[in-house]
Parts: sequence; structure tokens; C-alpha cells
Amino acid sequence: MAVTEKCDVYSFGVVALETLMGKHPEQMLLWLSSPTSQVNMKLIDVLDSRLPLPTSQLVAQNLVHVAKLVFGCLNQQPKSRPTMKEVCKEFLSRQTSLKVPLRTISLLQLVKHDMHFGEQSETCLM
Repeated sequence: MAVTEKCDVYSFGVVALETLMGKHPEQMLLWLSSPTSQVNMKLIDVLDSRLPLPTSQLVAQNLVHVAKLVFGCLNQQPKSRPTMKEVCKEFLSRQTSLKVPLRTISLLQLVKHDMHFGEQSETCLM
């Protein structure tokens, strides 16, 4: 296996996912190789359970944005992963509001970037 910039992007994704989960994401990384296992798994089910769920719309949308970036970095196909420059640019981009409650967002939606964002702010968080 050749070490490339895309390996660094994957490593960043692992560390970022570990931060979101509050533990090493070994099992999650195995599940990512089988997209059908993600169908019913919700983002809130993998977040660090020691922390309360966000009550702010802004925090919820930022959390979803970070999770979407993380799963992009963990793409099984190295060529499909973003560059770190693209990740950095995306972190700095203007966020749009979530149009669905945080509790309904599945990992499969994050992996496929099938998210429902819009300009209107919603109060539904959990």
C-alpha cells in the first residue's frame, strides 16, 4: 500500500470520528465498509454518550456538518475522499440550517451526503 495524501485524509477522519464518539471507532470503521448496516443507525446513537445532545440549532447543524465531512474523509475509495484543503475550506464555509430533526439523521444519509439543509432555520433538534 502506498502512503498518499488521501491516507492522511483518512487518518484525519478516524481521529475526528473518535472525537465525536468519545472512543476509538473500530466497530464503526468496520460498519462503514458495509453500507447496508448503516441504514437504521442514527447519528445521535454514535455520539459520545457522556455529553448531552445539542439544544441549539447552530450546534446541531455544525455537528451534522462535521459528521458529514468526517464520513467523506472515511470514504472507502481514496480518490473519492476530499483533500485536506477542501476539508479546511468546508469547515470555514457558511452553514445552512437543518430542515430535519437531528434525531432522524442516519449515518447512511451522512455517508451519501443525502442531507436536508435549507436556508430557513428550524427549531426541531431532537
